[in-house]
Order: sequence, then C-alpha cells, then structure tokens
Amino acid sequence: MTSGPGPARRLLRGLSGAGGRRRGTDDGTPDDGGAPGDAPAGRARARAFGLRTRLVFAFLLVAAVSAGTTSALTYREARNALLKTAQDTAVSSFRDQVQQTGWTLPVRGEGLEEVLRDIARKGKPRPWVVFAEYGSVRASSGENPVSTVITPELRRAARAHPSGSFERVVKDGVPYLTIAMPTVLRTGPEGVLPSGLVLYAVMRMTDEQVNVDALLVAARDGALPGLVIALIPGLIAARSVLRPVRELRQAAQSMGSGRLDTRITVRGSDELADLARTFNDSAGKLEGSVRELREAEARARRFASDVSHELRTPLTGMLAVTEVLDEDAGRLDPDTARAVRLVSTETGKLAVLVEDLMEISRFDARAAELNTDEVDVAETIRKTLQNRHWTDGRVRTELPSGIRARLDPRRFDIVIANLVGNALRHGGAPVTVSLRGEARSSGPPVLIAQVADSGPGIRPDVLPHIFDRFYKADAARTRSAGSGLGLAITQENVRLHGGTVRAGNLPGGGAVFTVEIPLRPEEAGG
Repeated sequence: MTSGPGPARRLLRGLSGAGGRRRGTDDGTPDDGGAPGDAPAGRARARAFGLRTRLVFAFLLVAAVSAGTTSALTYREARNALLKTAQDTAVSSFRDQVQQTGWTLPVRGEGLEEVLRDIARKGKPRPWVVFAEYGSVRASSGENPVSTVITPELRRAARAHPSGSFERVVKDGVPYLTIAMPTVLRTGPEGVLPSGLVLYAVMRMTDEQVNVDALLVAARDGALPGLVIALIPGLIAARSVLRPVRELRQAAQSMGSGRLDTRITVRGSDELADLARTFNDSAGKLEGSVRELREAEARARRFASDVSHELRTPLTGMLAVTEVLDEDAGRLDPDTARAVRLVSTETGKLAVLVEDLMEISRFDARAAELNTDEVDVAETIRKTLQNRHWTDGRVRTELPSGIRARLDPRRFDIVIANLVGNALRHGGAPVTVSLRGEARSSGPPVLIAQVADSGPGIRPDVLPHIFDRFYKADAARTRSAGSGLGLAITQENVRLHGGTVRAGNLPGGGAVFTVEIPLRPEEAGG
C-alpha cells in the first residue's frame, strides 16, 4: 500500500494576518490577487499649490509609483520563490516518506506513533509533526493525537484527491504548512483505491516568515532612498520650467507698467523658447500699435487745440457783433430779429464749446495746473451760485460755515457750476447743494460736496458713461444746451485736486453727484 501517485493538490493559505487563509493554484504559485480598498467617500478637496510644488509633487509621484511597483513586483516574486521552494521540498519529501513506509491494513494504534516519529524526524526542510487518521484511530508524532491546525477543507481535499493536498494557514499568529497525503491501494497500472489511511504533516514556517518580512523591509528601505534621490532632478526640472515662466511674468508686469520695449531672452529651442519668441513678437507688434495710437491721439489733440485757438479770435469778434445786434433786435422786423437772436445764441454755444475743448486739451496735454488757496468752501459755493443768478427758489443750500480747504477757486467754481447747471438742465428743481467734512478710519479726512436734483434720476445703463465726453443719454437727441463736455471737465478738475466724483440716484428719486476731495488735518479742523 502506497500513497497516491501524481502531484499533491494544493490548498494554499496566506501568511498575512492571524487566522487569515488564502487558496492557491494547482501549479504551486500563490494567488496574491485581491480588490483594492475603496477610497474614503468624504475625501477633502486638495489644497491648491504653486506651480513649483505641483511639478515637484508630480515628479515624486511618478518616481514613487515606479519605485513602489518595482519593489512590489520584486517582493512578490522573491516571496513566492521562497515559499514555493520550502513547500515543494516539504511536499516531495513527505510523499517519499509515506511511499517508502510499508503499511498493513487494517491499521492499528500499536506501534503507529513510532512510525510517525520516524517519518517526522526525516522531514525536510525541517522536522514535521505527523498525524495519522484511519477511521476512529488517531495518532501523531507529537503530544496531541489531533492537530488544531489541520482544517476541514484540507481533510475534504485529502478524501477527494488521492494525489494529496497542502495548504498554508496562520494559527495564533504563527504560519504553518499542512500537507495531507492519503495512502491508496493499486488496482492496476493506473488504477488506485483509497485505503482510508490519511497522513498529515504540519511544519512551522516561522523561518520563511522572517525571510518574507526581511524582503518587505528591504523593498521599503530600497524605495525610500530612491524617492529622496528623485527629489533632486525634480527640483532641477521645476527650476528649468519655472525660470522662463518667472521671466514671462516679470516681462508682462513690466509691459503693464508701460515699458512696451520689454523683451525676454530666448534660450534653447523647446516649447518654452517658442513661447518666449511668441511673446517677443507680440510685444513688438503691440509696441508698434500703441506707438501709432499715441501718435494719432497726439495729432488729434493738437488738431483740437489748434482749431480751438484758431476759432477763438474770430469768435471773439462774432460775440461782439452779436451783442450789438441783440441790442438793436427790438428795432428790426420780426423775422430779422429771430434770425439775429438765433445767430447770437448759436455763437454763444460755439464759444462755450471752444472754451471747453481748450480746457480738455490742457488736461490731455497734462498742462493743467492747480493754483490753490485756502478758502471758505461754503462761501465759495455761494459766490458760484450768485454769479450765475441761481439764488432763487430753484437751488437750495445746506452749507455749514467754518469748513476751510486749500482749493483752486476757479476750478472748484467750474465743478459746482457744471454740476448745478447739469441738474437744472437735465434733472428738476429744486436742486439741493450740500457740504460737509467727514473723517475716515483710514486715510485723511475728506471734503464732501453733493448736488441733488428732484428729477426722474439717471437710468442704470447711463450711469457707467455719465462722465464720458460727448455722451448722450438719449441717442435721438442731437442737440443740447451744453457742449457735452461739462461732466468730463468736472471729473478732470476733481481728479486734479486728488479727489473723486461719482453719480447715483437717491432712494426717493432724483440724481445725486458726490464730490470727495481729501483734506489735510489742519484743514479738517477749520
């Protein structure tokens, strides 16, 4: 009676974790497959890093994946080879010992333990504990006749496969290799009949586990220095990429500040060099376009200034003539009188337009200057209203005394006059002019002058363009009483004082213009 012929069927159990089991394949290769764990559902959004950090991180990630994959594959192959060598040696040796032992049926318990001890002493690659099961007979080469390591699965496999089976199991944190080898009776050249006697060999695999752990430590220790070394080329690569980007950013900032002759040094022939060439070409074209626009703008300013100066002298004579004609209009026939008054009115408008154009040209040429003086602001506003005969009920004032400031009286007079005239012309009476000083938590105190009317207010689509030159809120209106430059001149005069002017609507209706001019501390004190 011998053990079954052919290779042993394998029930392979894992060595990872107490009580863990892993089945193997019939060729003796461990089955290490398994589904990866699911990522946490509530993973926080990654924080945004700078480009340098992201480049280095990406480089290290690639290096980590490469090193991890190489280490994992190397560890797996070395582990499988180590375990396969130990288990193949044990299975082959146990089969030979079982086949070389003569067995007499029925098996009796007397003398069986001695036979099992003899087989156990010859175990390879190290001694085994051998167990025998035959019907109700239980015997072993150790102290206990029954093993707690042998699993029911291995027993079922031993009954089903006469060629034998084995598996690796972990019991109380200790790895074992268990081998089941049934003995069979040969009924012919290829026929066998189970005898009912099954021998089991149990071998500790602590040495193999130590070697496997050493392989894991070696793989880990080999990967970590590789990541540290990979950091150096990562930093070099990030620097080579970021240097042209920094130069591009600095060049863009320089161009944004007005230096259109800024160019980038082109290095190499890669994509970043192409980007530098493209930037230089674009900068050159932009510089040419801006130069042409500036020249055209300068020509337009000179034209407006020259035309205004050329018109000023004949307009002065025309105004003198129209004044004489106005005085004699009452003695003329009605048609001639209307014509004279129309000529006088249009000549006055033309004179205002020419003066406004000359004023705008001074601002455009940066020739406008402030001639400041310390004035009583409330009194200055009253003089503006009196000089234009706006002292009737159409204009109301809220002008507290004692507010003094250094202003250009002429330009401040133009600001108030343009705002009040605009309110009377396009808004509705009564118009309220108010004045106050206001302290700010940050920065100097400010002088605030407001002009509010009682009209319908300013449409939302008009507000962004209210200070544009020659802007008309009503596109169908081709004529106006003013030049279309009043609010633009107002804004330039306020800016010349270092202040701001803004337009808005009151909650109850009506437009409001607010002028804010910063004051020095001594001026704020009155």
